[in-house]
Amino acid sequence: MSAIDLHARPSASFAAKLAQTIELLQQAALDYAPTAPGAAPRITLACSLGAEDMVLAHLVNQLQLNIGIFVLETGQLHPETLALLERLKTSSRTPVEVFTPATEAVVQFVSREGKDAMYKSITLRKACCNIRKMEPLSRALAGKDAWITGLRREQSGARAEVPLIDTSDSKITKLNPLADWTWGDVWYFIAINHVDYNPLHDQFYPSIGCAPCTRAISLGEDFRAGRWWWEDETAKECGLHVKAESMTNQQEVSA
Repeated sequence: MSAIDLHARPSASFAAKLAQTIELLQQAALDYAPTAPGAAPRITLACSLGAEDMVLAHLVNQLQLNIGIFVLETGQLHPETLALLERLKTSSRTPVEVFTPATEAVVQFVSREGKDAMYKSITLRKACCNIRKMEPLSRALAGKDAWITGLRREQSGARAEVPLIDTSDSKITKLNPLADWTWGDVWYFIAINHVDYNPLHDQFYPSIGCAPCTRAISLGEDFRAGRWWWEDETAKECGLHVKAESMTNQQEVSA
């Protein structure tokens, strides 16, 4: 049974949520339009190639919005994810930028800590995330005034208060157009719009990251239970969506 068969059940307010999402994306494209003809847009979509972000990429293309799209190719993605990336690059009206980690930093880390360092401690796992995700993210967002994510409040307790528009970072605004959407809403949109998606979703991977750090989940497990499953629930973020004050607290605790 496919993920569509299992999950494509829209909420009663789906139409209103979709309208809100479209309005937010269209307004964002206007608010963060290029400052000069031919210049890059000042807003970009962080596409993880998960179901939510494929919905957003589809909308950006369908609505022909002047919004960039980028993918962090960590060097540890599943073959299925890499194949989806190639399909997105081919089909997307908007060019898809791919950011990879600095080769030397990866080589030095693996040489020093081993290829399975992420399993040894939370500190090493986060160090790996920093090299493979956080540093490339800083390059992807350089010069941008806003970025878009597929965060939803339903995804986890840590994301339960995700706002549609997050201005907590004074340097860049984060937009979360799917904050109100349910998992059923996401898959209903995918079904009716024939949106391409990662086949790992059909194998009970609701949240897909790097291959060593992602597993399928069982019936009844939390949505993000397959991410860093060997760690305590409170640690299950790579840093991409942790607020600045939370990052400071984590660094103080680990120092």
